[in-house]
Amino acid sequence: MNDSDPNTASTSGPQPAVSNSAVTGPGLTSPPASSLIHRFFVGPNGIRAGWRFAIFLLLATTFAFAVQLLLRFVLSGSAGKRINPGLVGQLAGEPLLFLGVLLAALVMGRFERRTLTDYGLPGRGAFGAQFWRGVVWGFLALTVLLLLIKLGHGFDFGTLALSGTKIELWASLWAVSFLFVGFFEEFLFRGYALFTLSTGMGFWPSALLLSAAFGAVHLFNGGEDWAGALAAGLIGLFFCLTLRRTGSLWFAVGLHAAWDYAESFIYGVPDSGQISPGHLLNASFHGPTWLTGGSVGPEGSAFVFVIIAALFIIFAVLYRGVRFPRAAVAGSAGLQPGMPT
Repeated sequence: MNDSDPNTASTSGPQPAVSNSAVTGPGLTSPPASSLIHRFFVGPNGIRAGWRFAIFLLLATTFAFAVQLLLRFVLSGSAGKRINPGLVGQLAGEPLLFLGVLLAALVMGRFERRTLTDYGLPGRGAFGAQFWRGVVWGFLALTVLLLLIKLGHGFDFGTLALSGTKIELWASLWAVSFLFVGFFEEFLFRGYALFTLSTGMGFWPSALLLSAAFGAVHLFNGGEDWAGALAAGLIGLFFCLTLRRTGSLWFAVGLHAAWDYAESFIYGVPDSGQISPGHLLNASFHGPTWLTGGSVGPEGSAFVFVIIAALFIIFAVLYRGVRFPRAAVAGSAGLQPGMPT
């Protein structure tokens, strides 16, 4: 007599092969390894945000390295030997880095079927009102910061360090250079990267992560310290807010470029410990580090945090509503234009 369940068919004959899917519980089976690998790289909206960001960084690094090799080749020629390579590197470095980042975004956009507008840098409105508003904000913010330090008896504007045609020459060179500083740093940290990570983890978590990274990379500057790096991270978060509320990076690019231009060329004060050649004024600091920022420059002063707080408050009052990401691409990140932040 068979001891098996009477409701079970006889097992005296050949048994069917056992499935490769191991039973893990009532009605549950473990998915095939290929499915797990697929889910690791691919989500509901295609390749996961983290992997797309990693591919973007790899492409940007490759392109930037290639164009810098091209520059070195040009400078190694007879014409290049008549040029100061250190100065050329300082003036041309950021444009080349931006070119690498831009090419990487264009390649990724081709595969993702997106444009630079989706990544926060629309051609429409380029160098328009938002950009020039940012320029005014950047110049005024840096100037007010120096005035606060001066009121604390820690700063003097000094006298002119340039004259004649040298003023026009250096003013033009540094204007172009710092414009590309704004382009490179904003598009790297607040362009493709912020858009892409937002589709995976939301806008503000992505903004906090990238702003922390933005502050951390400043610690690699020779004259930087924790106060300057913290200020850089906070101003980076403010730039994220401007993108969120205006819908593009043009305000942030203008503010970023004007801040650095005023700091390094017009007032000639240290930026992460470095004083640029060809500055307009012979300014000087004197007093405690908490006031002047020490070797870091005004970005290391305690007053910089007052300026950043004021920027947040004033901008949040003047600019309301959400305009980034755009409606066509907001769904994947759970964002809709017009929603409060």
